[in-house]
Amino acid sequence: MGRRKHHPRRGSLAYMPRVRAKRPVARVRAWPAGARLGLQGFAGYKAGMISLFMIDDRKGSMTKGQEICVPATVIEAPPMVICAVRLYQETSKGLRSVGEVWASEVPKDLYRRITRPKKYDAQKALEQAESLIKSGKVSEIRVLACTQPRAASVPKKKPDLVEIRVEGSSVEERWNYSKGILGKQIRPADVFKEGDFVDVLAITKGKGFQGPVKRWGVKILPRKSDEGRRQVGTLGPWSPPRILWTVPAAGQMGYHQRTDFNKRILKIGNDGKEVTPSGGFLRYGPVKGDFIVLAGSVPGPTKRLVQLRHPVRLQQMTTTAPSITYISTASQQGA
Repeated sequence: MGRRKHHPRRGSLAYMPRVRAKRPVARVRAWPAGARLGLQGFAGYKAGMISLFMIDDRKGSMTKGQEICVPATVIEAPPMVICAVRLYQETSKGLRSVGEVWASEVPKDLYRRITRPKKYDAQKALEQAESLIKSGKVSEIRVLACTQPRAASVPKKKPDLVEIRVEGSSVEERWNYSKGILGKQIRPADVFKEGDFVDVLAITKGKGFQGPVKRWGVKILPRKSDEGRRQVGTLGPWSPPRILWTVPAAGQMGYHQRTDFNKRILKIGNDGKEVTPSGGFLRYGPVKGDFIVLAGSVPGPTKRLVQLRHPVRLQQMTTTAPSITYISTASQQGA
């Protein structure tokens, strides 16, 4: 008897229901708890992947101290503008917004995303926020930051607006920090440093409506099957007399929100020529300014917004800056 073929299903039931994401921008549902003052996230646009050589500094690695080739993803991250500060109060039903303060001047392209207010008194809103802080009702502070796609090789003008949590030892300290950056630009180097680990949140590449063979990896039936081959062999038992949700079925595949934990930042720079391949990235183009290089792959196609967050499941890993010896900028177009 030969060895039994082991072919588990590819799809995990932990990601059910597999439906399309509501928006192309991922929703950050959790933020880590820490004492370091500053923003806990950033956002950029996925440009593509490159290869680079670095000295392996992983603890316990068989190739430690040797030069290794690492696949990496380049995320173009132009400076983000802090447009508003939002205050939250802890209630029995979760966080509730109790006030927000908008900057007196915001990018004009932001009004492609939101409606321009007819009358807004920034000074009055600031005074109301100060009174909320003094009353002790505020338990969390977040900022609204907008991207600048015109500064990247993304073919759109409408910016993306994301909410980022501000961390600190006290509410007053976080509030003073938020007031200091309101209306200003924040760069990737102000939030992260080389060697840090981050969580990556993005919407995956959409593949449309697919059958159970491609969606779940079920076995193709024998050639003489009556009803067809690319389907499940049975829809379940007679009892219970209904089709269970665990039965592999056809449906939406891709365009789901996914989170990759503990991705290491290999490089942060402000000159895109350092990582742009000859002729530019396929389906993206050249990286113009600030960028972040992450080890490995990240969810989503090129040009999609990728959100980076301080890790919520950080393990005891190396957090020193890596020693990069060579970055390949060979053409990706076969030239």
